[in-house]
Amino acid sequence: MDNLKAWCRRYLSFTLLAALVVLAVVLFFNENSLVHTIDQEQRISELKAQIEDATDTLEYYRDLNNSLRHDRETMERIVREQHHMQHPDEDVYIFR
Repeated sequence: MDNLKAWCRRYLSFTLLAALVVLAVVLFFNENSLVHTIDQEQRISELKAQIEDATDTLEYYRDLNNSLRHDRETMERIVREQHHMQHPDEDVYIFR
């Protein structure tokens, strides 16, 4: 027990303990703590993935819109497939 007290007196000082307490508060109990920062970085990466997915979808619909404006065959194919429309003299069969 005397060895422990001697070791503590030799290596631990008030300044070191105060510095450790301040460091712990800054790293773990602060508004900008390490845990909070890691959570925010994870949220940012999730949002970037969502933005990438939305951008891909946006590009698909822009291309589709452009092709619908300029290509009559594409417009007819989309109308027939998605809206089940037909010419007056046709019969349409839907298989699911």
